[in-house]
Amino acid sequence: MTTLTPRQILEKLVSFQSVSRDSNLPLIDWVEDYLARHGVSAHRVYNAEGTKANLYAHIGPDVEGGVVLSGHTDVVPVDGQTWTSDPWVLTERDGRLYGRGACDMKGFDALALAAVPLALSAGVKRPLQIALSYDEEVGCVGAPSMVAEMAERLPRAAAVIVGEPSMMKPISGHKGGSGLAIHLRGVPVHSSMLHKGVSAIHEAARLVMWANEVNAENRAKPRTDLANMFDPPWTTIHVGTIRGGTAGNITAEDCWLDMAFRVIPGEQNADYRRRLADRVAEVEAGMKAINPAARITVTERFFVPLLKPEAGGRAEELTRGLTGENAAGVVSYGTEAGHFQHKGYSTIVCGPGDIAQAHQPDEYITVAQLDAGWVFMQRLVGQLAA
Repeated sequence: MTTLTPRQILEKLVSFQSVSRDSNLPLIDWVEDYLARHGVSAHRVYNAEGTKANLYAHIGPDVEGGVVLSGHTDVVPVDGQTWTSDPWVLTERDGRLYGRGACDMKGFDALALAAVPLALSAGVKRPLQIALSYDEEVGCVGAPSMVAEMAERLPRAAAVIVGEPSMMKPISGHKGGSGLAIHLRGVPVHSSMLHKGVSAIHEAARLVMWANEVNAENRAKPRTDLANMFDPPWTTIHVGTIRGGTAGNITAEDCWLDMAFRVIPGEQNADYRRRLADRVAEVEAGMKAINPAARITVTERFFVPLLKPEAGGRAEELTRGLTGENAAGVVSYGTEAGHFQHKGYSTIVCGPGDIAQAHQPDEYITVAQLDAGWVFMQRLVGQLAA
């Protein structure tokens, strides 16, 4: 059987249009077949609708002390973007491999899958575990169920490496947080009779202003040394979308907004949820005083635990040894690394590519970064086989 190179696997993975809004099952089918051809059994963890799946696999002896390579299978849309070449066909130009997901993060996925036959031929004494999740791009939605099942069913790994693009530099910490969908139901009246109705948009503005006030408050706080590692070094609240209303002369019956918290270590997402709940209750009481039918509904869309730097952590020690880096950094975005650490795994982020390329038109990973990732995988398998 011909062994596929990381680039050949990446070509195949990029060809799957696994945008978060769509099913990833065609990609999962291919990965499962690829693993089966190497004699490796894969396990799926589906979403409630059965339209998407996580996949994990165990390569090597059934002993503890192995390493998990974790990546996500979904990508962001190309809608509205202008690409020089087909985003679903991996295309090389000037030492760069272009394609949607080439950087974020099918490049790492390809490397992890290419490491499977390498681990088998090396006869690893400690196992390699592969973890591929769905819907990371919309809040790490798929990872929690997969991480929970792996923790229950597989021998405990000594380290987890989440391969988000970091230019192959170890990342030991990231912010945590949650995403919320907020729906305000007002009471429509002609805008000349504003005092008799409840404008959902006007009331939503009070919640947006609350977010601005908390951001200003957090920015002015004294900062810990740990917080100062992040950019920005404070917890942020962001309203990313807002929509509502039907006409310029009618008070808006409905308004929807998306709000997200990105919380620094040392602070708790739950505390911000409570503060928001208090503000929502205050705004809703004012709405109901005008008309009892008015209301506000808050729904959590996702929760991502923070990744806290581990003093003497096995994952950081391992990754720094494999990369030759003397230190680890932190980032402000979230990954499934927080879910693994929350379950007791020593966890690090380290993968090929530049995060600045993520989600961009003409997204690419350099050939040099893919090659550096392959050297990393060869060294890792060598350690597992020693």
